[in-house]
Amino acid sequence: MTDPNRNTLWGRVLADELTAAGVDTVCVSPGSRSTPLTVAFHRHDDIRILSHLDERSSAYFALGRARRTGEVTPLVCTSGTAAANYHPAVIEASQSRVPLLVLTADRPPEIRDSGANQTINQEKLYGDAVRWYRDVAEPEATPRKLRSLRTTAARAVARATGTPAGPVHLNLPFRKPLEPTSVAGDVPSDLPETAAEGRGGAFVDTTAGVPELDDDRLRDLASSLSEPRGLIVVGPDDSPGIDPEAVAAFAHASGFPVLADPLSGVRYGGTVRTTPVIGGYDGYLGEQVRDAWPDPDVVVRAGASPTSKPLRRYLAAVDADQYVVDPAAGWREAEFTATDLVVADPTRLFGRLSRLLAGPGSDAWRERWVDADAAHAAVVEGSESFCEGRILADVVDLAPDPSTVFVSNSMPVRDLDRFGAPTTASLTALGNRGASGIDGIVSTALGAGSATTDDLTLVAGDLAYYHDMNGLVALQRCDVDATIVLLNNDGGGIFHMLPIESYDPPFTSQFVTPHGLDFEPTGDLYDLSFARVEGEDRDAFREAYTEATASEGSHVIEVQTDAAASHQVRERLRERAVDRVLDATT
Repeated sequence: MTDPNRNTLWGRVLADELTAAGVDTVCVSPGSRSTPLTVAFHRHDDIRILSHLDERSSAYFALGRARRTGEVTPLVCTSGTAAANYHPAVIEASQSRVPLLVLTADRPPEIRDSGANQTINQEKLYGDAVRWYRDVAEPEATPRKLRSLRTTAARAVARATGTPAGPVHLNLPFRKPLEPTSVAGDVPSDLPETAAEGRGGAFVDTTAGVPELDDDRLRDLASSLSEPRGLIVVGPDDSPGIDPEAVAAFAHASGFPVLADPLSGVRYGGTVRTTPVIGGYDGYLGEQVRDAWPDPDVVVRAGASPTSKPLRRYLAAVDADQYVVDPAAGWREAEFTATDLVVADPTRLFGRLSRLLAGPGSDAWRERWVDADAAHAAVVEGSESFCEGRILADVVDLAPDPSTVFVSNSMPVRDLDRFGAPTTASLTALGNRGASGIDGIVSTALGAGSATTDDLTLVAGDLAYYHDMNGLVALQRCDVDATIVLLNNDGGGIFHMLPIESYDPPFTSQFVTPHGLDFEPTGDLYDLSFARVEGEDRDAFREAYTEATASEGSHVIEVQTDAAASHQVRERLRERAVDRVLDATT
């Protein structure tokens, strides 16, 4: 028997079973109580450890990696507030259905609620934000306990990757010795091989299916969708994402245009070449367009709620049957205007529907949307005025093919929605839209980048960058290269979109919160190349971005902008786009 004590055995068994279930990478933060877990993962030949100094950054890094791969990424930390620092990322993983496995080490049960050092109540620490919680038994070298641990590991991965995917929390108490110190008699020499070594693969195999409609209900749905005017709306995707080919097949069979969120996985890629993918709707949908156009007959929605507020308001106002497709039977439709919930896997459903629909729909209806998008694009491309959205348009235009493009919440994701036109380039656009916070953005992006050989671009505002500068240490520690486009408007630019802008004070001091920070020293601190350009100088940005993405290492391009001026330009572009769209489509 090679395990010197029961804690070492416990950690090894857990690592073995997680590996058998498909885990190949673990994010670990240093700590004492988690020593048996850290040692086990470090010693395992099939597991890569990514070491993080900051638990909050570690959790978001794991979130980004899991979002990019659709596979479980475990987290390991010691007891106390280390575990609490995972909570924001756990919430985001729950809301955006990303598979995480949180492994928190804990003190023995008898010293809980005793004032013992570094001891907090970790039982159900994350509340209902996790798909499953288990306070794992204390380590014992007995066949029954080891079989229980192996089964728990298999269940944890299955629940994290189930429908809906999301975080799972295992709380693991350990007594000393925590190190792999030999303890005589701690691990019996006659321990059965199945308990000590498992079954040569996964101790428990989990076979999961996908929900789908029976044939009769599928035919009824196909009949209901066989209308001349319909829309396919695909919001931010859920891991592992909807298949763009299935969406394309459904669009061709129905004749409906596809309104694709930039985070849907459908707006960018080869299917755009032959499918009517609409991306500029945020820039022209509204009361004027709705009054001038006929309403759709049906709307089919998949994914999370769209990023675009104008689109959400349009869908709330039209007189149409609206079908929300969700394999988890969720009701992610905050306007409460949907008429039907279809519990089915959207990839499978769209593929099956494409073989049954009586379409195609109205050519005039479809071309109306295509012409509207072209009119919006012409307005944007013809504008000489600068706004921050132009940076997002340039990133989509210039990003290497293939690329992962991660966008921060607040204005960057909204600008990507409005200005990031559909393209055939292989771009994977990601963001944290579950809870839509600006914390952990840098770490999430770097985690996504660690999971792929694609080029990585992060577009973040100055406040999001400031919130997670700790995460930049992962560039070196986790061997990730990134091009970071830092949109610095000295504060919270999104607040210029809100009515509070008219009330100053307190608008500037309490909402915009200008900080006056100079971010250039982060280049020296984290070994980054740092360049600064003025937003008005488009050629300078395009040159700097092209050079950065073609060079080794990581780069920050700070683009200095004026948030208020950008907001005004967005509004003027919207007015012009609405006029041009109405001229082109009525």
